[in-house]
Amino acid sequence: MIQISALPAFTDNYIWLLQDQPNKRCAVVDPGDAAPVLAWLQQHQDWTLSDILVTHHHQDHVGGVAQLKSVSGATVYGPANEKIPARDVALQDNDRINVLGWDFEVFAVPGHTLGHIAFYHEGVLFCGDTLFAAGCGRLFEGTPQQMHTSLERLAALPANTLVYCTHEYTQSNLKFAQAVEPQNADIAERVENVRQLRANGEITLPSTLALEKLTNPFLRTSETSVKEKADERNGRDNQAGSEVFASLRSWKDTF
Repeated sequence: MIQISALPAFTDNYIWLLQDQPNKRCAVVDPGDAAPVLAWLQQHQDWTLSDILVTHHHQDHVGGVAQLKSVSGATVYGPANEKIPARDVALQDNDRINVLGWDFEVFAVPGHTLGHIAFYHEGVLFCGDTLFAAGCGRLFEGTPQQMHTSLERLAALPANTLVYCTHEYTQSNLKFAQAVEPQNADIAERVENVRQLRANGEITLPSTLALEKLTNPFLRTSETSVKEKADERNGRDNQAGSEVFASLRSWKDTF
């Protein structure tokens, strides 16, 4: 059994730590800073860092990769179409890898960056900055159509899938979600749950796809209430889901 926990980094990043308890091996996802991982390894000196998974090239996700590889000799997996430091295995859409005995499927999810990938093992999704709790990543490189398609692909996974994104943005994302759907009772309930978690110093992740489909406006572009709000924002009849998404994303960028 693999245990997953969060190593906080910078102001709001999480480096996900996967622990294979019986074999004392571990893996990390998107180590933007080596220090939290090295500190954990120092406290657990009988453990080996065997694998490093990278979703995209942004510095807050790759900044610690080279140092961790040099210290541990870990195998570095990352997207083939992006420049990833110390990468050993270049991954394309629909590739499969085995990490700590878990089989992962690789999904190309362009939008935030063009080469962004996600890692999926039954019930577990590491999605980097594509899907956030109650939100999604900014479009630094891709188009609204690409990001909408990427989110639709992730949303098609089983509802009980745990969503391990890499930033503690949930509270601010929910403020936007409430602006989009002020009458949504599921969002109101989630706002209160998240408020209590943060007040207690707890993290709000992982989420589930079931919860995202109820409360994340970027996964709710086909809902009439969401479409009407998007139409109101950009003064047009947004026919396609990608057009609704584009209107929402543009609004969120200045929210």
